[in-house]
Amino acid sequence: MNQQKIYLAVDLGAGSGRVLAGEFDGSRIELHELNRFDNTPVHLPSGWHWNITDLYQKMLEGLKKAAEIYGNRPISIGIDTWGVDYGLFDKDGRMLGLPYQYRDSRTDGMQEFAFEKVSKEETYHATGIQFMFFNSIFQLLSEVKNENPALDLAEDLLFIPDLLGYWLTGKKTQERSFASTTQLYNPRLKDWDYNLIEKHGLPKKLFKKISDPGDVLGELRPDIVNITGLSHTKVITVAGHDTASAVAAVPSQAKVPAFLSSGTWSLMGLELKEPVINEKSYQGAFTNEIGIGGTVRFLKNICGLWLIQESRRHWILEGQDIPYGKMGALAEEAEPFRSLIDPDDPRFIEAGRMPEKIQEYCRETGQPVPESKGEIIRCIYESLALRYGQVWESLIQHVNEAPTTLHIVGGGCQDNLLNQFAANAIGINVAACPVEATGLGNIMVQMLADGAIADVAEGRKIVLNSAIVLTFEPEDQDTWKAAKDTFEIICKQSRSEAAPASDFEI
Repeated sequence: MNQQKIYLAVDLGAGSGRVLAGEFDGSRIELHELNRFDNTPVHLPSGWHWNITDLYQKMLEGLKKAAEIYGNRPISIGIDTWGVDYGLFDKDGRMLGLPYQYRDSRTDGMQEFAFEKVSKEETYHATGIQFMFFNSIFQLLSEVKNENPALDLAEDLLFIPDLLGYWLTGKKTQERSFASTTQLYNPRLKDWDYNLIEKHGLPKKLFKKISDPGDVLGELRPDIVNITGLSHTKVITVAGHDTASAVAAVPSQAKVPAFLSSGTWSLMGLELKEPVINEKSYQGAFTNEIGIGGTVRFLKNICGLWLIQESRRHWILEGQDIPYGKMGALAEEAEPFRSLIDPDDPRFIEAGRMPEKIQEYCRETGQPVPESKGEIIRCIYESLALRYGQVWESLIQHVNEAPTTLHIVGGGCQDNLLNQFAANAIGINVAACPVEATGLGNIMVQMLADGAIADVAEGRKIVLNSAIVLTFEPEDQDTWKAAKDTFEIICKQSRSEAAPASDFEI
């Protein structure tokens, strides 16, 4: 036990958070969940906000439990969270209101407002980021347009993981992987795009020197040491955007790793050495986000298990709780390819009435309406897989040689039926693992900072030793090819009838 090294990972998602301990014995990492808690936004007269002080308190409780179990052995702490959101701080380090939640309506109309100053094309070619209504750029522009006095008082802009790191250490930073999600970072310049920032009238002073995953943020403040009992633990700026941490842990030794981070949202992409920013990537709405070691996550955002989660929530409200583990069995009993939907249709973005909205979509596109829960679940699974196949075909046009394996990581990789459908729709092998990719990637960066491992390749081998990989080979290719053709027709029909909508991500 004493030979093990202990690292702590704070992993906050848009729905829940947890504090993890990673025990590294030299060949594998064993994760232990110290605490788990809900992340529930609050609605105030000013709009939807994150209850960041509650998250901070729950984080401290997890760190205190780590000290109770491990004493002073934890070497470091890393924090990763969902993307795009931030807090504003005045010159004395006081937070100027609770951070807004990315779905708050203050971003309505902000894309049009932005493009009056800088064209859509110029913005994309500067940043390489696809347009999503809640990107940080549009949130900040809403502060400008609405003349929020907090923007004038602000001395610092801290993204959520940097904000929590500041409260732990008293040190401020802006971490690169998170900065790259804002649509204000230039991946070619490897810095803030100050030209774009100035054209939009945003305060230049808010955009500071950018730190990298693996940098030491600082020691815990004395009061945090007293609260938690961790007296020899420092904070490391890991890849603060949770997808960056998840992709860091993709256990691939390929020259160009291919990944699908599967959860509420599905993010399919390739890990590249350089950004891909051209007319083809612009038209395909591909995004370039920064990972560890300066790598680029060239990816596309797809609506993911949100469809399943919202359907389950709807059924629970009706008094029928269907565990996730039973959904696959219900889907397998349903007729294949009876009904299909475009998962990225705008109507599915908002919460509520998901089964009914799926039925409405099928009715409008002249398909049999799924009635049973199994039919609705199968419709979602098959549609998601076919959307994966559609994005894959577009994605591999940007590289000389297509990868032969897609690595599915995150909570969604536990869904074996969806994994099999993904292999069928894409036509290549799918390797599912690890479920805890984000936590493992977080800890892997801490191990790099500590010198426990030499490089990312070594870290990925350790991740492979730490998890069980399930491989899914393509099946029923003729049937799925016919389904792809039907899916294309349905998507074109619904998209031609719908108003233009932005892509979305978390």
